Amino acid sequence: MRRKEKRLLQAVALVLAALVLLPNVGLWALYRERQPDGTPGGSGAAVAPAAGQGSHNQQKKTFFLGDGQKLKDWHDKEAIRRDAQRVGNGEQGRPYPMTDAERVDQAYRENGFNIYVSDKISLNRSLPDIRHPNCNSKRYLETLPNTSIIIPFHNEGWSSLLRTVHSVLNRSPPELIAEIVLVDDFSDRDGKPEA
Repeated sequence: MRRKEKRLLQAVALVLAALVLLPNVGLWALYRERQPDGTPGGSGAAVAPAAGQGSHNQQKKTFFLGDGQKLKDWHDKEAIRRDAQRVGNGEQGRPYPMTDAERVDQAYRENGFNIYVSDKISLNRSLPDIRHPNCNSKRYLETLPNTSIIIPFHNEGWSSLLRTVHSVLNRSPPELIAEIVLVDDFSDRDGKPEA
């Protein structure tokens, strides 16, 4: 009798797991089909090429959603290419070569990273593109609302904070940024950012 009860409980647990997980898998599939990216494999009815464009002109194709909204490739391919070619300390996320004199314990205690090295790395640092390769072909709505970017900080090293602001400005379409707001969350350091 004990063995039958155990198998019954296992079967019930399996059915419950299927009831919980299978609808989520189905919802994920529906979500992926409705993505307005204009890439193949999405819903054929949702995205259609613009009239009058032949298949020989793949890169200049204009895509529309089913309701007539135009899609756009927001990637700045030239800026991505320039960033990939940059060299220097910290560029492309590469480590900064430190001498023994630069290994200061105090710098790590205050910020959790070496602020001396951070100050030596360019504020306009390039970063590697770590996205999935399919992200390069994504298309998004041509008309998007702008947004406010809020960056809270507490006793942050100024070079890393300014590098964050530079990164947002360099990697976001300007028409989509309404403002960047830096919020000091009760920092108690005396240091001020250097211009």
